[in-house]
Amino acid sequence: MLLPTNVVVALLLIAGAASSVSSSSLSSLSSQQQKQLPPTCDSKIYCQGNLLHTVQMAEVFPDSKSFVDMHMKMDPEEILKDFDVFMDEHKGEPSKDDVKKFVTDHFDSGNELSEWTPNDYNPEPEFLKDINDTDMHKFAKDLVGVWPKLTRIMKPEVREHPERYSILPVTEGFIIPGGRFKETYYWDTYWIIKGLLISGMHETARGMLDNFVTLIKEYGFIPNGFRKYYLKRSQPPLFTPMVKSYIDATEDVAWLKDNIQYLDAELQYWVDNKMVSVKKNKMTLKMFNYKPESLGPRPESYREDYLTVDHFPESEKQRVYTDLKGGAESGWDYTTRWIFDAEGTPNSNLSDIHTSRSIPVDLNSFLYRAFSDLSKMYLKTHQLDKSKKWLERAIKLKTAISLVFWNSDDGIWYDFDNVLGIQRKYFWPSNLAPLWTGAFNTLNKNIGDKVVDYLEKNKVFQYCGGTPASLIRSGEQWDFPNAWPPLQAIMVQGLQKSGSEKAKKKAEELATAWLHANIVGFTETGEMFEKYDAEVPGQYGGGGEYTVQSGFGWTNGVALEFIKEYYTH
Repeated sequence: MLLPTNVVVALLLIAGAASSVSSSSLSSLSSQQQKQLPPTCDSKIYCQGNLLHTVQMAEVFPDSKSFVDMHMKMDPEEILKDFDVFMDEHKGEPSKDDVKKFVTDHFDSGNELSEWTPNDYNPEPEFLKDINDTDMHKFAKDLVGVWPKLTRIMKPEVREHPERYSILPVTEGFIIPGGRFKETYYWDTYWIIKGLLISGMHETARGMLDNFVTLIKEYGFIPNGFRKYYLKRSQPPLFTPMVKSYIDATEDVAWLKDNIQYLDAELQYWVDNKMVSVKKNKMTLKMFNYKPESLGPRPESYREDYLTVDHFPESEKQRVYTDLKGGAESGWDYTTRWIFDAEGTPNSNLSDIHTSRSIPVDLNSFLYRAFSDLSKMYLKTHQLDKSKKWLERAIKLKTAISLVFWNSDDGIWYDFDNVLGIQRKYFWPSNLAPLWTGAFNTLNKNIGDKVVDYLEKNKVFQYCGGTPASLIRSGEQWDFPNAWPPLQAIMVQGLQKSGSEKAKKKAEELATAWLHANIVGFTETGEMFEKYDAEVPGQYGGGGEYTVQSGFGWTNGVALEFIKEYYTH
């Protein structure tokens, strides 16, 4: 039960305005600091060491993720001993076929997960009755029918021999994204849970939240995905909004009381590890960026990263590895958002990645929402001091978002270049994240109008296959013409929440166009994809380090959200 309004108002009055900080921005690492960085994880097979390097550089598999997702047929110590003998026998230069045989003898695929049908799965959930449009009703039912194809639970062997697997053991069943992604991913799960709640699968949603709690208890944060090789980086922090969505749908305050401390711990991780100083208008503000620091390449993209940094001097290689991991941590891997040439523009390639140089609009907006949601949930559990603490942090961050990102001339928020001290005046759907999270003055209805004017000026509304991730055709998968489901949600729901009637109309147009593009693709292929082509409605997207994947958890969740918003009565 919420506390009286006067208590909430009192807390708002107590909370302070933005304040300055004295800590300086994180700079490039010195050689000594590089040596002190931890590896990606402790495993000398999945995360670091000569065996990993040898297998990945031999390109035994076309996708580097394939090897680090295999499980061991024997204990790691035995494999490492065999590998030393193997390298001696081949004088340190085994052929690709030799390496392939070693992998086949010592590793295997599968045996991690079992297919699983949740107890709360219903092929005809209640919300379907509220859809009058025949085509949309059929599509929504088809989407609900995809969930059992993506549900998994870990086999007992994973918990019995965790040292032989790269997957992190959890007890509850879950929804995988699909394709090569056979584990839970952090920010994907936000839209998966939204879809599950619409589908009436509250128990399954709670189980996925329980799995996140398990990892927070064990590691103090939520990693990028449920793999050992992700243990030194996270992903966009949406756990607290996930929980709030679940509590709003179920009123399961008992679960909240039991677990709210872990929501607090997860956000404290971001405060302790991702906060940097940003100078604007002679003020120094506390804000956040992506900079996961650990040694070497990403294990799941080892060869790709190794070749990317190959031409750099040794003193610069670790900085590039860190920024590559930062791009992965952002969820946008990869994009011109993180590329800075000598003039600070994105007109280059992945060799000029400087993720940590950017202060991203969306990350700071996500954290504002998380801080606000946690404050409200502490009120639900009658913990006023903790509610006040997170409310104060939310207000300070909201003030910084306005000061650093908002451009009143253009009528939009922009990422901030923390080296040149200027806004990056390029279109990315993430520019609208403050609308999506409420990190703006909700009394100012003109903001929504200004944002629509900005989008029209940049011709963003002309694409029938969805809003592209950028207007730059770079070949990276988070750039034009790829249209990603979470970015559609941020665009549509942000415009809807702006309070502007003009923006609400555009939101409905975008949502309708996206759904019809999804239907076209599903009708032609029987599949939902992780991304689509903004120029060709229904066609899947491309680019990046791997082929397009089908499934697809967050795509289904976003589509169900749009159907519920615009096609139910």
